Amino acid sequence: MSFFDNKYIQQRIEKADALKAEGINPYANDSARNTTIDKFLNVNSDLAHTETKRDENRRYCVAGRIKFFRVMGKASFLKIEDESAMLQVYVTRDNLPEGFYNNVFKKQIEVGDIIEVEGFPFVTNQGELSLHVDGFKLLTKAIAPLPEKFHGLTDKEMRYRQRYLDLIMNSEVRKTFKIRSQIISLTRRFFEDKGFLEVETPMMHPIAGGANAKPFVTHHNALGVDRYLRIAPELYLKRLIVGGFEAVFEINRNFRNEGMDATHNPEFTSIEFYWAFKTYKDLIALTKEYFEYLFDHLKLPTLLPYGEMEVDFSKFTEIPLIESLSAIGGVPEIIVHDKAKMLVYLRENGFDVSDTLNVGQLQGEMFDAFVEDKLINPTFITMYPVEISPLARRNDANPALTDRFELFIAGREIANAFSELNDPIDQLGRFEGQLEAKAGGDEEAHEMDEDFVRALSYGMAPTAGQGIGIDRLVMLLTNEHSIRDVLLFPAMKPLKHETNPSEDGDEEE
Repeated sequence: MSFFDNKYIQQRIEKADALKAEGINPYANDSARNTTIDKFLNVNSDLAHTETKRDENRRYCVAGRIKFFRVMGKASFLKIEDESAMLQVYVTRDNLPEGFYNNVFKKQIEVGDIIEVEGFPFVTNQGELSLHVDGFKLLTKAIAPLPEKFHGLTDKEMRYRQRYLDLIMNSEVRKTFKIRSQIISLTRRFFEDKGFLEVETPMMHPIAGGANAKPFVTHHNALGVDRYLRIAPELYLKRLIVGGFEAVFEINRNFRNEGMDATHNPEFTSIEFYWAFKTYKDLIALTKEYFEYLFDHLKLPTLLPYGEMEVDFSKFTEIPLIESLSAIGGVPEIIVHDKAKMLVYLRENGFDVSDTLNVGQLQGEMFDAFVEDKLINPTFITMYPVEISPLARRNDANPALTDRFELFIAGREIANAFSELNDPIDQLGRFEGQLEAKAGGDEEAHEMDEDFVRALSYGMAPTAGQGIGIDRLVMLLTNEHSIRDVLLFPAMKPLKHETNPSEDGDEEE
């Protein structure tokens, strides 16, 4: 059955046809709106304190979607909504052209339609600032009825699949995405003010690199070669540092062909930035300043709720990864450098781990298992094992560790940063180690990138680089707990009647 065969849609199509028969275009394109609803409400808020509660000399033309419709004989109250706010409008028979109220307004206009109304402001007996209408025009006839519940669309599956309907029905959702836009805009401004140059690098890579993840593969017909949707822009941005740029950033999409859950979507937004003549410690200071900047411009309190937690953004702490295993995770210190003991400890605690994992990888597994979800206030975890940091610079005092940090807030990773490896021989060896891991079955291991090693051989200034997940950051600052709630059009498993290729998995909540 066609979407348009629905009987309620058919009834609305008939109304659209009736409007055409009356000489009224149900899809007009000549709006005369001269103000938004929020401006109307702000400018006329003084009327509540006047004796008459009205001013017929003030004239306004506003437009919006009908969200509520109550007919009372010769008069009706409507609530219309634009992007900014909701407004009550009062429509009477005698203030409209003869016959229009009974023959058009009452019969053909309904909830969901987009209208334009003209008139003057007044305050009702109930104290609500409203518009007294003496001019009415239909702009768009909605032939699909809105959900019955005036308070909003609550079916999450439908909300994600039909985001346009979600935005119509839930003003709080629109607010979340406005905040997301503000965060991205403020991020761009922060880095530009610091002297960073915004750049764009390829989205299709000849080699899947920049992070350990399984890529999406596509094919370039003209060149006759496969390409990989980028996992991360890192290696291209560092090529620019080699080329002489000293501070660059990119805000864009990355793609990872992995499972989906509350914090993972196949495509996601991040900012990556690289800063010559700086270290990871400089990035810790910069990150704190960045959060202060966001909180100041978004006017957020430093103590924010996140679900049942409270996150104190005035308390940033720092601790090395291996030290955190015992200090935060409760792992006995005697086992954190012993492979055999770590294998036993993980298995005793219900974790399935492979004997092929090395000490550094097992330390990473221990961190994920026993520490990560305990990091509520902002915490910089530093000094990662070299085995799980293929692109980070070795620490001078302890070459088994790297000059790296990850920032965790509310039990989730928000940022990853390190002093960059700029020794081409060391980098070549790291890539070779990743190839061995791939040969051993690790699908997420890094590919060899000979051109990147060649670039490093020309000399890259000491550099620090960082990536911040924008989606997770928005989740954190808006108290949302599924990544789908901060993505306008999240990836969804196709419905049975859809012909789109199936995606891996579905969200686990």
